[in-house]
Amino acid sequence: MTNILIIGANGQIARVATRQLLERTDATLTLYLRHARRLGSLASNPRIRLVEGDATDAATLDQAMIGQDIVYANLAGDMKRQAQTIVASMKKASVRRLIFISSMGIYGEVPGQRYRSILDPYRDSAAVVENSGLDFTVIRPAWLNDDDEIAYGITRKGEPFANASDTVSRASIADLIVRLVTQPRFGIGDSFGVHGDRDR
Repeated sequence: MTNILIIGANGQIARVATRQLLERTDATLTLYLRHARRLGSLASNPRIRLVEGDATDAATLDQAMIGQDIVYANLAGDMKRQAQTIVASMKKASVRRLIFISSMGIYGEVPGQRYRSILDPYRDSAAVVENSGLDFTVIRPAWLNDDDEIAYGITRKGEPFANASDTVSRASIADLIVRLVTQPRFGIGDSFGVHGDRDR
């Protein structure tokens, strides 16, 4: 049985990913978020543990990290500092696998677009992850929608971001997370741009 720590578990993608992981795997999930009551309805599930804490709270994070196999981080705010705390905690606990949500545009890979300081937290935190020495995968979604469909394509770092003007569903990002969890070598060391692909 796989133990997964989901940091930022109240995020919109994280909630969809939690549902898919419960439905499609036998993983045990530790849901780490600032206000645990927001996910109180899940507390009765025997495969879920709720932990209240901030991603920069090293002591709380270190406790939550014990016994984990995979960390999936879905952050907002001071993302660079959060990423640094997560990486340090993972190394302390000897946890290797990190799935990290970022944003399209952090490498200037979206044709015709030049995003500015709005992407700095995503760019800086992704750099921390990519230089961590961990078994990471960075996910860079296009603009998101709540459609109940799984239809997406992937580009890698160094490739132009495809279909940047089309949205991609949160369900699609969650599907990719499930694939990364269930296919142990898939995506390690990759930074995936994820775009909508309704013709797939």
